[in-house]
Amino acid sequence: MNKPAAPCDPEIVPDSEHRSLIARLPARWRDFALLARFDRPIGWWLLFWPCVWGVMLAGGEQQWQLVLWLLAGAIAMRGAGCVYNDIVDADLDRKVARTASRPVASGRVRRSAAWAWLLALCGVGLLVLLQLRWQAQAVALASIAPVAAYPFMKRITWWPQAWLGLVFSWGALVGWVEVDTCGGHLGALAALYLGSIAWVIGYDTIYALQDREDDALVGIRSSALAMGARVTGGVAGFYAVAVLMWGLAFWMIRADWLAFVALAPMAVHLAGQVVTLRQGDGENVLARFRSNRDAGLLMALACWVVGNGGGGLCS
Repeated sequence: MNKPAAPCDPEIVPDSEHRSLIARLPARWRDFALLARFDRPIGWWLLFWPCVWGVMLAGGEQQWQLVLWLLAGAIAMRGAGCVYNDIVDADLDRKVARTASRPVASGRVRRSAAWAWLLALCGVGLLVLLQLRWQAQAVALASIAPVAAYPFMKRITWWPQAWLGLVFSWGALVGWVEVDTCGGHLGALAALYLGSIAWVIGYDTIYALQDREDDALVGIRSSALAMGARVTGGVAGFYAVAVLMWGLAFWMIRADWLAFVALAPMAVHLAGQVVTLRQGDGENVLARFRSNRDAGLLMALACWVVGNGGGGLCS
């Protein structure tokens, strides 16, 4: 009798999206795939979409090769960031039920091997970096310090989600600067970036709802704990700020009502997340968080509509 093709493996965490595929990998490869979160592509989608927003809103609707390079960079650098985070947080991860089985925290992957894997992923990121013009390279390299500081934020502030917003929105700056050769509409870029930060705070607060009890016990800080019973209203507020900032950015690029029509599907999607959020339901929380992959696509389409009809940044 054949064995099941997709065994239930305790090393594969509950929010893995591709359990059967990961379970088929040899144990050693599986540990490194899990370490880089290849089983959870939502992370690189959330890192990738702001890159696309910057490209599209700056008028780069024809630069699909650039978009593909940025996708490769998002996958590699999100993986590298997760490896670094797990190296730094190994002691804390052991104390939280959802993260105790992570490869470094559980001891299945040695720290030296994790560092080697991190450097390999950074090598892919370097290859992507070399495809950009020097101005965009400089912007991308400026993200190293905030990325390196992020794992420590949960120890010193109740708002590590705000720091994550700075980091996960950085791609909007890189994409924009790569396309914009004349430095036009920097106010729109600032509004796009600030809106993305507010969006990240909103969705990562939703994600943090999964760990509130464990985080409180081990001393990890989060916006979900800081907001307490007001989480739903807080998420709604951050999403509202995001939509307002994006609307301002769109208006600066294309001052007609079509800009707001283009943004409407994204606004409705975010409102739907808030209305249907049930804080005590882990599956509901995870589904609302993951739905931001689709939200990112809606925003990318809106940026394409506005950037494609805005007359160009240098006009």
